Amino acid sequence: MNKDQVLIAGIIDGDQRILTRFYRENIRYIQGYILRNYGNSEDVEDIFQDALVVLYQKLRSGLLEIKVPITTYFYGICKNLWRNRLRKKQRLILDDEESRFEGVNDTIMNDIENQEREHLYRKHFQKLSIDNKKLLQLFFEGRSMKEISNITGYTEGYTRKKKFMAKKQLLKMIEKDPMYQELVVA
Repeated sequence: MNKDQVLIAGIIDGDQRILTRFYRENIRYIQGYILRNYGNSEDVEDIFQDALVVLYQKLRSGLLEIKVPITTYFYGICKNLWRNRLRKKQRLILDDEESRFEGVNDTIMNDIENQEREHLYRKHFQKLSIDNKKLLQLFFEGRSMKEISNITGYTEGYTRKKKFMAKKQLLKMIEKDPMYQELVVA
């Protein structure tokens, strides 16, 4: 029997002496590959064990035709397992990063939209007459109609009507602005 046949028989039989020798002869190659590719010593042990289980299962099935040395085939299993693990880690890292920044991006976009709305409002508010600006400013400060009418010298009924007309005028100017259409669509 050649060396590969002895190894295959030993792996299938679970021969501790052959498995120990196989481990000693191959661990450094696997370790070098994994450590060069963002792994640590725990990863090396995990991948080696997982690869040995995969190799054992394939050999036990009797369906495996190996046309290369058993060690070369084993290295291939280790590399594939490690690449798959790296892809999963990368996906988890990317998913984690995305979810971490997802809320931040939403917040930033909301802030920008709010600033644009405020800019649009201020731009058209400045175009109102001095009386309308004063009236709306008092209203936005939360003053009652009675207080506003005392400050402006208008009757309470006229103050209500004037406030309604000033808001209507402001809204019309804002709605005609092309920037408003962009904000509504967004």
